[in-house]
Amino acid sequence: MKWTDDRGGNVDDRRGSGGNGGMVVGGGLGTLIIAAIIFFLGGDPSGILNSGSIQSSGNGQQRELTAEEQKIGEMVDMMGKWNIVTWNQIFKENGMTYTKPGIVLFEETTQSGCGTAQSAMGPFYCPADQKIYMDMSFFNELQQRFGAKVTEFTVAYVLAHEVGHHVQTLLGTTQKVDQLRRSGRYPEAEMNRVSVATELQADFYAGVWAKRTNDTKGILEPGDIQSAIDAAQAVGDDNIQKRSQGYVNQESFTHGSSAQRKEWFMKGYNTGDIRQGDTFNQLLK
Repeated sequence: MKWTDDRGGNVDDRRGSGGNGGMVVGGGLGTLIIAAIIFFLGGDPSGILNSGSIQSSGNGQQRELTAEEQKIGEMVDMMGKWNIVTWNQIFKENGMTYTKPGIVLFEETTQSGCGTAQSAMGPFYCPADQKIYMDMSFFNELQQRFGAKVTEFTVAYVLAHEVGHHVQTLLGTTQKVDQLRRSGRYPEAEMNRVSVATELQADFYAGVWAKRTNDTKGILEPGDIQSAIDAAQAVGDDNIQKRSQGYVNQESFTHGSSAQRKEWFMKGYNTGDIRQGDTFNQLLK
């Protein structure tokens, strides 16, 4: 991936601040694993985040960021700017106004508008404060536990997926899905299908972003798109279920299969057209 001099200025880097201590989610390791599986590369995590709490073991000590950590912060800031520029243009083309999300880098735990966030959640987007939360150490988990080779463009894909959830919030999609969930009128299996459509649309938006950004800035190098595909496939529900429980239950899918995640990312990349991403109409017939 080629670097540019772009910087978005919308990154709140909380690493090295000693953490925010105190609260982490849930009722132990089981909850953390469920949270990681359900919400990795996902949407609003408030249901798990606010379901309960236990005390963190963090010591709250502050430290200086290493040179490598500072470079990672610069990289995410650059990627943030790429998303701002590209989505500004796409929204303008469609007669709309884009509002950039915030990006929070943290380690272990931090506070979000959706509750207390912690690293086991993986990267997520919080609609309540319109911010993306990323503990960069989770990319080690992506490589070691889920089998994806992590590159700089892997990080770009993950960030673009979360920005895709922000786009859904700006377009009202997130709110409609939340209304369906809160209504209680639909069985769990049906809401899982809605969740899959939501996540695959975010993958589609990530593909659109990759295409449009490369067209204007020439950021892609050989292997970059494949690394995004590898990451998308690694966190397909079927792959995660095989690794975690040894079998696949399609009715419990919340993010889509590895094949679906690749399909919709590539559809976004090949078309570069936000209007081609109606996953709900395609998947919920």
